[in-house]
Amino acid sequence: MLYPYLVILGDPGSGKSTLLQYLALAWANSAPNDASLQPIPLLIELRTYMRNRDVGQCKNFLEFFHDSSGIVCHLNQHQLVEQLKAGNALVMFDGLDEVFDPGKREDVITDIHRFTNDYPDVRVIVTSRVIGYKPQRLRDAQFYHFMLQDLEVDQIQEFISRWHDLTFTDKADKQRKRERLQRAIDTSKAIRELAGNPLLLTMMAILNRNQELPRDRPELYNQASRVLLHQWDVERALIEHQQLEIQTIDYKDKQAMLRRVADQMQAAEKGLAGNLIAADELEGILTDYLKTLDINNPRAVARVMIKQLRERNFVLCFMGADYYAFVHRTFLEYFCAWEYVWQFEKERTISLEELKTEVFGKHWQDEFWHEVLRLIVGMIEPKLAGEIIDYLRNQSGEAEQFINVFLAADCLSEVRNRSVIASTATQLLNQIKGLIQDDLPYYYEPDEEESKLVREIRTQAVAAIATTWHDSPDTLPILKQKAQSDDDGNVRRAAVQELAKGWKDDPDTLPWLKQKAQSDDHWNVRGAAVQEIARGWKDDPDTLPWLKQKAQSDDNWVVRGAAVQEIARGWKDDPDTLPILKQKAQSDDNWAVRRAAVQEIAKGWKDDPDTLPILKQKAQSDDDGDVRRAAVQELAKGWKDDPDTLPWLKQKAQSDDDGNVRRAAVQEIAKGWKDDPDTLPWLKQKAQSDDDGDVRRAAVQELAKGWKDDPDTLPWLKEKAQSDDNWAVRRAAVREIAKGWKDDPDTLPWLKQKAQSDDDGDVRRAAVEEIAKGWKDDPDTLPWLKQKAQSDDDGNVRRAAVEELAKGWKDDPDTLPILKQKAQSDDDGNVRRAAVEELAKGWKDDPDTLPMLKQKAQSDDDWIVRSAAVEALAKGWKDDPDTLPWLKQTAQSDDDSDVRRAAVQELAKGWKDEPWLFELLRDRALNDPFVREKDWQDNPRQLALEIIIKQYPDNPHTLPLLRDRAENDSDKKVRDFAQNKLA
Repeated sequence: MLYPYLVILGDPGSGKSTLLQYLALAWANSAPNDASLQPIPLLIELRTYMRNRDVGQCKNFLEFFHDSSGIVCHLNQHQLVEQLKAGNALVMFDGLDEVFDPGKREDVITDIHRFTNDYPDVRVIVTSRVIGYKPQRLRDAQFYHFMLQDLEVDQIQEFISRWHDLTFTDKADKQRKRERLQRAIDTSKAIRELAGNPLLLTMMAILNRNQELPRDRPELYNQASRVLLHQWDVERALIEHQQLEIQTIDYKDKQAMLRRVADQMQAAEKGLAGNLIAADELEGILTDYLKTLDINNPRAVARVMIKQLRERNFVLCFMGADYYAFVHRTFLEYFCAWEYVWQFEKERTISLEELKTEVFGKHWQDEFWHEVLRLIVGMIEPKLAGEIIDYLRNQSGEAEQFINVFLAADCLSEVRNRSVIASTATQLLNQIKGLIQDDLPYYYEPDEEESKLVREIRTQAVAAIATTWHDSPDTLPILKQKAQSDDDGNVRRAAVQELAKGWKDDPDTLPWLKQKAQSDDHWNVRGAAVQEIARGWKDDPDTLPWLKQKAQSDDNWVVRGAAVQEIARGWKDDPDTLPILKQKAQSDDNWAVRRAAVQEIAKGWKDDPDTLPILKQKAQSDDDGDVRRAAVQELAKGWKDDPDTLPWLKQKAQSDDDGNVRRAAVQEIAKGWKDDPDTLPWLKQKAQSDDDGDVRRAAVQELAKGWKDDPDTLPWLKEKAQSDDNWAVRRAAVREIAKGWKDDPDTLPWLKQKAQSDDDGDVRRAAVEEIAKGWKDDPDTLPWLKQKAQSDDDGNVRRAAVEELAKGWKDDPDTLPILKQKAQSDDDGNVRRAAVEELAKGWKDDPDTLPMLKQKAQSDDDWIVRSAAVEALAKGWKDDPDTLPWLKQTAQSDDDSDVRRAAVQELAKGWKDEPWLFELLRDRALNDPFVREKDWQDNPRQLALEIIIKQYPDNPHTLPLLRDRAENDSDKKVRDFAQNKLA
């Protein structure tokens, strides 16, 4: 299993659900003997799971499969557990993005994570739309992320050929229709862009049977819905009913009803999030509309229409438990957009101003609405679309990472005739060009969250220009200039990638990319150029020789590594590839290149007789622990059936010099040889007596995951939590017991005892956190946490209790008084700091919070408390008249250099445009009294100098100040910094 846990991301209609259904269908269609050798595919639609969980039909995934509505085939829970324990399943969680409530989405992720812990040998796939997806938690749970790309030209051609072969019996008709569709794609840029999306390409193929194709997305959806609604033959159903009068309901009426259904869904509590409507609501909407047509017995006709949906999907489909939904969320978004346009253009019930303020104004910040907003712009007249785009781009979007501007660019790409709004398009382009250069107008540390934010905005701006203005003659020069000379390597890299993607047919692109791969001074850019050349110009006869040369002799390890990976993946059958990889694995002077070569050899040349000896030799004797660890992991994965692998892994776990290698060997043995009778005793021995605490910890975690049902595991874990002399091992055992044995009646009392009496504060803290998370609803938890916060002897425990109280029991009347008391008088500075931070976050409006923060910032004995109060005041009470004078005074006279430094930084962030700021910073750069005692200390004079260089590069006093500091500062580090800047 190369990737046991996957997240598949993709745009609407990119084929996420289809991919999972295909995997399930392939298993179902395989021969019985073959199927028995493959893992059983289990498909869970997460929106159905969450609906059933909310109404109490199931508490977990096993109960969902066992006895829950909306599932195709119920499975016996006990038999299913046996299959899961054996790893004989592929569990597919479809549509994380369709769990819209953020809290519930977090619950689902927790359930998925718990599932992988309970059944570590089961393969798992999760799908989600890109918009709104937050990767960190699943990334932390060892999930690898992949993005479904648009179909390439050859894939589109293959789809068209296969689709027509399966659809048509008449050869001449098949040929004619296939050629017409291919011609439309080849000759129309608009259609060609749409054809990269599998759902839209399928719609095109269906429509092409009977008509020429529309050129824009909204009209394509309109035509596709007509086809699907034509099959929803209400007249025929009425004939079959016999008791009802035969009446005609044409496709326009059905479309109108669906617009109302979509409007009802978006107006409901969950908004666009809820692609779901109850049968009685649906019946009411259909009945009300049918009344406007003077249909006889409209409610009975509505029920006939709904009955059809139970038997076959049209645009709506039956979800089970008396609920219905649009067959694909794309149709919900389309009909919702159309309803707004209908009210604007046809019914005139909303004005352009209301469309701007009530629809776009209220929803532009919500990414789940972006598709609807784009479709609306694509449906209305270009001049009106331009007014909406102007409205969007003029919103204040800095706090939202300028998503208003990027949404405006996406909306512009939907406009059919941009020449009508050329001025708007130009102004928007200039705005986005500005974002490429955008920086926060204050100093921030390179590793702070702000740095990541700036990088994301800049690279997104590059992509927006490349996509929305692709046909503009100015775009290619803009991208080349950005790739050539932008100060930010991430911007140059993004420009390289966009150029390679969008201008592949330009004869200058390949030579230009080679030049970037050769000479850019940022390793990230050179590596990206290598990857783009390898993937985009694979058929060019010069590409492979060029990659070989880069792999062999480039002076940058990132470039060599990228070339090694691309050669291995793209030219596996070339006779030189394996020898190059072997040579790189053995002798490249960079560990990361050797590791890449080792991994590629193991993946691609498993059957080569030299591969196993090379891996063993690398695992045994490479100078670098990361290379040895990679070889260990590849051996365990690929040579599990080799009789020498297990003894060899045990030897590595025993005697490698590097704890990370020994730990990897332990993990691989636990995962791959779970059924070997010697594995459990061996793991216990490693957990008991290995010299390295990290190895013992890994053995503890693997035992807890893989042998949860062994009656000895829990007592043994408790013993490790009690007596291991390494705090990290004891803490790991505590966390594993809390996660895996939550339902054991002894777990909670045992955790409380650990929180009380373990020798180490980190272990006790972990026990507190686990109790607060896992037993929040236990009536004893809150009183116990209060007692811990008030009177535990250990500051770590008190701090954990304070943080958990603030997070989980904000509304309890005792929480605020406890936090105030802790902030004021706890003996431990870290506890006081935690209380200060929680008060500032959660009780900003309490009248006592501001005075307390001022008092803490002024007079607390501990600099970390004063520093936390400084930051909280500057961020939360900027407009208070006392904040600025007090910050200035703190920046000048606090006894601690770290507190002075924090005050300087907050002043520069919050008062960046004030005319007095330069002089204050200049004074601090010259006169802060810092004297270096330790090498790691941060000097406030250097911080002030850095801020001046960034925020005031053109001030006439900046250069003289820099020269003065380079010559005269008493701190050598400041002098070196200033001299480097001058150079």
